[in-house]
Amino acid sequence: MPVPYRVLRAGEETPGTVTLELVPEHVALNPFRPGQFAMVYAFGAGDAPFSVSGMDGDRLTLTVRSAGAVSAALARARAGGTLGVRGPFGTGWDEPAGRDVLVVAGGIGLAPLRPLVRRTVAARERYGEVSVLIGARRPGELLYNGEILGWREAGARVLVTVDRPEPGWADDVGVVTNLLDRAVFDPAVTDAFVCGPEVMIRVVARELAGRGVPAERIRVSLERTMHCGTGHCGHCQLGPLLLCQAGPVVSWARARHPMSVREL
Repeated sequence: MPVPYRVLRAGEETPGTVTLELVPEHVALNPFRPGQFAMVYAFGAGDAPFSVSGMDGDRLTLTVRSAGAVSAALARARAGGTLGVRGPFGTGWDEPAGRDVLVVAGGIGLAPLRPLVRRTVAARERYGEVSVLIGARRPGELLYNGEILGWREAGARVLVTVDRPEPGWADDVGVVTNLLDRAVFDPAVTDAFVCGPEVMIRVVARELAGRGVPAERIRVSLERTMHCGTGHCGHCQLGPLLLCQAGPVVSWARARHPMSVREL
């Protein structure tokens, strides 16, 4: 059953995308790990899966882009409202364990990577090189603009690109893979974390594997239609993987074959 969470704050990230901070009304769910997801219930609309974009004690942060009935209802949520939350579900991002860290995010895919980036820059001395590559369609669709400067000041190499620049845009233009040549990492000792549109994930993962990053050290976050969160309904099946349990975070060594099958 969903556990009631109260909306503490609702802030617009971009047009149609909001970040919600939630606190439990009574009993909190078990702690979430970066990369895991919750099933979030908007009363009267239904529930849908959303990766957690921040965790602070019992407080959960979700970044929601309005794209369907449930997400549209969540995007309209205001402080003081109540939502239902189930979870945590699925696998999370593994600890980089002192190696070079390479994060590649496309669009809303930065949301599930945000906790990993925040944790990494907060303990910057524990890792090698840290590069964060971010792509979006337009400058106005970039998430967490207020945090990117802080990540840079903490010692991360943060590069941003857009597909369609607007007047005044001074950063890169093009797909996010164009930024790989300027990222600083040693492939043999790198942990890579990738999330975004599926075509972007395939291209980035293949490029990194071709550069020598071990396939088991490339983690990708995959999205299918989650429903039960417990591996029973089959909605999220990707070949042999039930992504609500085996994913959403999967190594490229496991994801490479099913993602190479067209329309699987």
